[in-house]
Amino acid sequence: MDSFTRRDALKGGGLLATFWVLGGCQSSLSSDGPTPVAPGAGSPVISRTPTRPVVASSYTPPQPAPAAQPAPSVGGIQARSTWTRAGVARVNDINPMRGVSRITIHHDGMNVFTSTRGDAAAARLEQIRLAHVRGRGWADIGYHYIIDPAGRVWEGRSTQYQGAHVENNNENNLGIMCMGNFDQQTPSTAQLATLDGFLAAQMRLYRVPIARVYTHQELKATACPGRALQKYMVRSRSRGGNLAMACAMIPGLGLA
Repeated sequence: MDSFTRRDALKGGGLLATFWVLGGCQSSLSSDGPTPVAPGAGSPVISRTPTRPVVASSYTPPQPAPAAQPAPSVGGIQARSTWTRAGVARVNDINPMRGVSRITIHHDGMNVFTSTRGDAAAARLEQIRLAHVRGRGWADIGYHYIIDPAGRVWEGRSTQYQGAHVENNNENNLGIMCMGNFDQQTPSTAQLATLDGFLAAQMRLYRVPIARVYTHQELKATACPGRALQKYMVRSRSRGGNLAMACAMIPGLGLA
């Protein structure tokens, strides 16, 4: 299920046929060419309320424009319904998860992405979903959770189903992807903080030890999750690293 070949992708025709490399974590170490820029990544439009006349009895000083919202705390997941109305595209081509015993980290491997806007992240997610469903013929987006540059966590494929993120290694494997191409950029501070915290929470939830937290390239010959994120994951899982320290006090999850 959820298998893919280059010939399958070319059957999609039109624009989506060019997306078969979308989500570079599925590709080999060689580059397959450029990928499109996600829509919605321009400057935000700021709306302004009309000026009211000053009334002495009810006047309040004008308030500053609201600051950008901070990334939600671990567990504050953006529901799938906030970025797509689509469900599973091929219900006969998806397998039940039946428990989680390992976790794998990815990047999307597209173009550089640094926007902290929610609408830009949602548009990129839908672009990836369409590429996976129409371009690759998969049942749904391949990842279970996605972390954007603002540190938001987005719900992808339901965790009741196996993902499509590591070829021949999707059984009992939770897929977490960070938006961006980390061969060309570095993850944001908010992205990494959320990744460590969210990973630790999923490890506790599913009782997954740190020895079973992988990056894509540790399970398959691929460039994913990019040099910068790979380097960070090695450091974070090592003794004294953020993830290692977060799990150190939990019996069975930390380093031996």
